[in-house]
Amino acid sequence: MTILNSLMAGLSDGSIRVIDLTNKLSPSTPTLRLPEPFENLIDFSLDEVSAYNDPGPFWKHHNIHTGEHIGTHLDAPIHWISGREGHDVSSIPVERLMGPAVVIDVSEQVDENPDFLLETDDVTAWEAEYGPLPENGWLLLRTGWDRYSQDQEAFLNADETGSHTPGISAEAALWLATETKLSGVGVETVGIDAGRGAELDPPFPVHYHFLGNDKYGITSLQNLDQLPPTGAMLVVAPLPITGGTGSPIRVLALVENA
Repeated sequence: MTILNSLMAGLSDGSIRVIDLTNKLSPSTPTLRLPEPFENLIDFSLDEVSAYNDPGPFWKHHNIHTGEHIGTHLDAPIHWISGREGHDVSSIPVERLMGPAVVIDVSEQVDENPDFLLETDDVTAWEAEYGPLPENGWLLLRTGWDRYSQDQEAFLNADETGSHTPGISAEAALWLATETKLSGVGVETVGIDAGRGAELDPPFPVHYHFLGNDKYGITSLQNLDQLPPTGAMLVVAPLPITGGTGSPIRVLALVENA
């Protein structure tokens, strides 16, 4: 049996399970809110064109209105100043959008401190237990933040000092971007940087280092608690928007049933 036949057989007989890691996209999907004087993207909405009526008697369809970085989405290199000469969404090699996924679970630390930052030592400790980070793979950071995925206020967790959500330290972002062969990083929060990422050096270091080194970011993931630390395969499917700095995506994980 060929590899592809084995995969299709596994999907058919249930020995391989597909887990949807995508947050549903609707007008109520939590989105980033930048402070003044910065401009925000528009939220997602549908504009009905016809609904089995005079404008379209046999069909229903809508126009979609949305920003690129709304809901579960991908950040392409040109999204950030450090990657401005890099790939837009449409030119990212498709081979980089599929690969092995590893999950680092820091949900207990985040329960104690919503501003928790993953450090390089946390990653190397994980590697000592599970092995090296995979080439062309995705590091998925499980924080438990997906439990807030339908609550704008809780998802951003903001007060007068800013947004308090977990992420990756500047040192770890640089190390992961330059010393590993990952394709990218995925998080459960609204952006790939921590809520207070502007206070780090450089500001928003995951954006700066990953996108500046031809690596990618995916946000607002769900159901990471259903994935093993290693052994899953990730499929990331953005719209191939010419010139696009990002795109809403469907993210699927393939895992073997025990």
